[in-house]
Amino acid sequence: MARTAEMTLLELMVLKDDISSVIEYIGKNENFQFQSKLKESSAGAGPSPAEDSSADALNIDSQFYDGLLKAYKELGFEDAAYDIKNCSAPRDEDRKKAADVIAAYTQLKTRLSEATDEATKVNDAYKEAMAFSNLQVSYSELEHLSFLSLRIGRIPEDKFEDLKDRLEGSAVVIKLGNDASHILVASSKKGRFALDAELKNHNFVELEVPADFKGVPESALKGLEEKKVQAEKLLEELNTEKANFAETHRAQLEHLLGCFTIAVQIEDVTRRLESTELVYRITGWIPASETESYMKGLDELTEGRIAIRAYEPYEVPSVISGKEQVPVKLEHGKLVKSFERMIFSYGSPVYGAIDPTPFVAVFFTILFGIMFGDFGQGLFFVLFGILMACKVIKVGVWNKFAPIFMAIGVSSSIMGLLTGEFFGTETVLEPFAEFVTGLFGKPHAPILHLMPSADPKSIYVMFGVFGVAVAIGFVINTCGLLLNIINNFMRKRYAEAIFGKNGIAGAVFFWYVVALVLRIVLAKHTVAAYDIIIIAVSLFFAAFAEPFERAMEGKKPLFENGFGTYIISSLVEIIEVISGYLSNTVSFVRVGAFALSHAVLNFTILTLTNMVGGPGSIGGIIVLIAGNALIIVLEGMIVAIQVIRLQYYEFFSKFFHETGKEFKPFRFEMK
Repeated sequence: MARTAEMTLLELMVLKDDISSVIEYIGKNENFQFQSKLKESSAGAGPSPAEDSSADALNIDSQFYDGLLKAYKELGFEDAAYDIKNCSAPRDEDRKKAADVIAAYTQLKTRLSEATDEATKVNDAYKEAMAFSNLQVSYSELEHLSFLSLRIGRIPEDKFEDLKDRLEGSAVVIKLGNDASHILVASSKKGRFALDAELKNHNFVELEVPADFKGVPESALKGLEEKKVQAEKLLEELNTEKANFAETHRAQLEHLLGCFTIAVQIEDVTRRLESTELVYRITGWIPASETESYMKGLDELTEGRIAIRAYEPYEVPSVISGKEQVPVKLEHGKLVKSFERMIFSYGSPVYGAIDPTPFVAVFFTILFGIMFGDFGQGLFFVLFGILMACKVIKVGVWNKFAPIFMAIGVSSSIMGLLTGEFFGTETVLEPFAEFVTGLFGKPHAPILHLMPSADPKSIYVMFGVFGVAVAIGFVINTCGLLLNIINNFMRKRYAEAIFGKNGIAGAVFFWYVVALVLRIVLAKHTVAAYDIIIIAVSLFFAAFAEPFERAMEGKKPLFENGFGTYIISSLVEIIEVISGYLSNTVSFVRVGAFALSHAVLNFTILTLTNMVGGPGSIGGIIVLIAGNALIIVLEGMIVAIQVIRLQYYEFFSKFFHETGKEFKPFRFEMK
């Protein structure tokens, strides 16, 4: 059986002149996990003694990164659409290119800002001039009216209507220009205080108007209009230039961003390593199979200026004492690897234990196929998985699960061939079923009839499906027990391997009870005395395991919480063992139930299709497509959740009593 990948601890002693290239090597190989958490980086702390000669360069790289990122975002790009693996730490020519790009963008940005300010000023002047262009009476003549109070100024356009409504009946509000930004308000002298209060609430800004002002000359208006047109044209040209700059410099910006992203992360790691004036110390875990080539690569990179020591896990003091867990890496092909997240979402296996991923891949595929049997719908999953794998369909992180879709598609298609279902219909696959059944006797279709039927024999098929589901549950429970027993033996935990409900005692009880039931049902055997003895003894050691486990492990006292507590908890454990194995087995009946419900759903869709004119009519086609889409999406999700639930509660619960630490190697990431 496959176990978790063997790991090696490497200790690297690196000269300060080589530290950047070594960290870049570590980050780009993506197979080195630092042994312990790096020291916290203090934003205000200065460089360590070993960093003095390179601190300036690192700080400059951080400044370049900030400048490039700012330009990238201001040019309208949100997410970098490139692979950082194609980038390397910046060299002098990269720094020169970055400086040139930042300088060019800064110059363009300055010109654009100045043009925007100028256009705003000219436009505001033009709007104010237009607002007063029709004022032909001297303002002083209006201001001196004894019965009238006047206010001229600016107001936000969106507040004009509200102000007009509030002053209705007490004042007159007049637009001075083409928009509502400049207004003249007239009220009685007695109401001027209320007027001023209302204007203040509406963000009114009064304008200073010369006493003898009578309007704006036509020549001045024309000149301002020309300036406005020129300013807007210049602004438009600069915006076009910015768009062209973004288009022509995007690739270069993204490449430089990738390079300086690496530089920033190298700087961050460097500041947090153990170091002296001349040497850095790096310790970390690496898969044992890659150790030799990794050490050779580091030696060539530094031209021999590096000291490397390799340790087996049992040679590491922190591992021996139990203070540190060896990180766990699982090694699989593409198909099985796509199921790894199901394992790690529950917990990481312990280092050195049997890898459960292949079991999960097989069980998940089989159970899904049984519960979702349809040849056409299965082919849809296969096609969907192929398109995901080829990146024709892009669904982010879900693309890595393409092999799962292909696997469940194949299993669903096989089950569909047996049940004769093709997008809910039973006629398309009849020739295939008759050919296969004809090889073994009288031809008939389908091979396995799950659709609702008036045939009394269909009840036997239904019970047969439930029987197969329970049998699969027995196999899955058995595999879980065997994994637990073997793992405990490999880790020299003999007491846990022998005693307890998930040890040999519990397994013997479970297996013997199942065998006894089969003997009674199939062979008409009666219960003998030796049956009762074997069941009683195995159940006793499964439920009353505590003193025997403590005796084998050399622990005292044998009854940790007292004899009375031991008896009570053991009696409860008897109920737990019996009910646990019963529920673990019966729980798989849902597999057969979902297989039947899927057939019923297909039958319902087919019935509705026939009610609206059959598969050949427009209404029938619409119902058939919509119904199958609903089944694929909704029932597909429900079945997947049920299969995961069965894996977690019926399989993982047998051996996942403690978790390890997932191997998470250091890698460069886009920030």
